Amino acid sequence: MFHRESGVFKTSYRGDMALYPLPIAKWTVGIIAAIFIVVAPLALDDYYLSILNLIMIACVGAIGLNILVGYTGQISIGHAAFMSVGAYTAANLATKLGWDFWLTLPAGGLMAAAIGALVGVPSLRIKGLYLAIATLAGQLIIEWTINHVPAISGGTQASIEVPKPALFGYELKSQGELYGFLLFFTIIAIVGALNLVRSRIGRAFVAIRDQDIAAEIIGISIFRYKLLAFAISSFYAGVTGVLYTYYLGIANYEQFQLVTSIDYLAMIIIGGLGSILGSIFGAVFITLLPTFLRNFMESFGGLFFTDAELATVVPYLRLTVFGLLIIFFLVVEPEGLNRLWRNIRNYFRVWPFSY
Repeated sequence: MFHRESGVFKTSYRGDMALYPLPIAKWTVGIIAAIFIVVAPLALDDYYLSILNLIMIACVGAIGLNILVGYTGQISIGHAAFMSVGAYTAANLATKLGWDFWLTLPAGGLMAAAIGALVGVPSLRIKGLYLAIATLAGQLIIEWTINHVPAISGGTQASIEVPKPALFGYELKSQGELYGFLLFFTIIAIVGALNLVRSRIGRAFVAIRDQDIAAEIIGISIFRYKLLAFAISSFYAGVTGVLYTYYLGIANYEQFQLVTSIDYLAMIIIGGLGSILGSIFGAVFITLLPTFLRNFMESFGGLFFTDAELATVVPYLRLTVFGLLIIFFLVVEPEGLNRLWRNIRNYFRVWPFSY
């Protein structure tokens, strides 16, 4: 049997609040953790490790955006701007003050959280598309500021080279070493978000998303929790920007433009709004999609296009597929890949009995 739920009885509040109350869930998480911690860095080459590294960075950013959009119901299309705030904060602290990543990473997250809370102030009076436009304005303002203030962006081309992270004096350079570095912070981000959404704060976020007027009537401070959602989401975004900066070795505004915000929105829509696991599914899907499309066009593109046409079509094919996928999931399965996973899981919960 795949599931033994009827044989598990909770006898304490601690047991009832456990993150994984069923033995099979604990075993599954333990096996997955062992695969990613022990097997993957030994079995995969640098190419596949680089893909996993990008997926882990995307997971952190997608989880942060899902806390704001999926759990709190506040639309934001300025997520990349908060990532750039964290990236440039860490880059300046690392290059000008010589701070290591243990200090620059939380500092980048906290600076992004402060800016995110400021951008979230209009959420008290506006919501929906109006709030989306307000966050878009924040994206454009932050981009302009970074590009036109040399003290922030470093001057020419708004780029700041950052040394690779060092642990006890040893610089992490290879993909395998950076894999362990990114995996550590990704696990912290996932566990932190899973516990956050199960807490009093997480329940307040969901209440605001479902019916903000009713939430205010029962005593939830709408303004306080909306600002807190923006701050937490922006903190995750800032940490994502710092991780990108250390991984690539450079902070550059081109990595955090509006199209990046759209990518992260696509991740949480396709993965599933209001779900941490859906954020991970979406990050994996959207990160692997360009690689799949590139390999597909290299193998079969010659059947439909000439070499000159391929050079023109491929850059726009990714955006086209993104748009079609978002439309598809909104129409066919609004709850995204997470819902498909839940359908599979629920099937085995009652298997072999159809009822």
